Amino acid sequence: MYESIRTVLSSGSGEYEEKRSRFLSWVFPVKSEEEVFSHLATLKKKYYDARHHCYAYIIEGETEIQRFSDDGEPSGTAGLPILEAIRKKGLMNVLVVVVRYFGGILLGASGLVRAYGKAAVSALDNVQTVIRKLCSEAFVRVDYTLYGKIRSFLEAKNFPVCDTRFTDDVEVVLVIEEERKEYFFSELTEITGGKADIIFGGRVFAYFDEEGNFIR
Repeated sequence: MYESIRTVLSSGSGEYEEKRSRFLSWVFPVKSEEEVFSHLATLKKKYYDARHHCYAYIIEGETEIQRFSDDGEPSGTAGLPILEAIRKKGLMNVLVVVVRYFGGILLGASGLVRAYGKAAVSALDNVQTVIRKLCSEAFVRVDYTLYGKIRSFLEAKNFPVCDTRFTDDVEVVLVIEEERKEYFFSELTEITGGKADIIFGGRVFAYFDEEGNFIR
């Protein structure tokens, strides 16, 4: 499993039309092939009257999985351009499905490649791409008198706060990117004069936008 990947935060859809053929497209975040098959089954049931249900997906793992299906279209004209659309955006843990309603006019191999590729992109352009990083949880406990300093530091340096608990002391729960842990610890120790109780916990996945801002 990769420590950092580019993926999508949620599902989305798109549409493309070529010579009266309609290409409806969807993108889904997925973590397993079981999730892939579940989405495919749902779409095939809902759009049972469509001629083709083509798709591609990339899933991380000990061995990266990349698969595609032309579902009856000429070999390499549907699933492969969908897969290429995912690759060009550098995405993983993503499924893209394109359902075709035939319009009565043959598109030819090049026309199919273009249409399926554009349909895939139309869905991918409608979802938010994010960076998923493996981070460390951090728990910071301080006296109320130091909380203002800590909050200012965290906001100024864009350290993502997940929770703040006000009891006898103030406990701030954060996720820290691995490459920033040493800086975080040393700076926080300095600005609090060593009076902050800093504990690093387990490793968790966190999501950031393309500008590096924490999402969840």
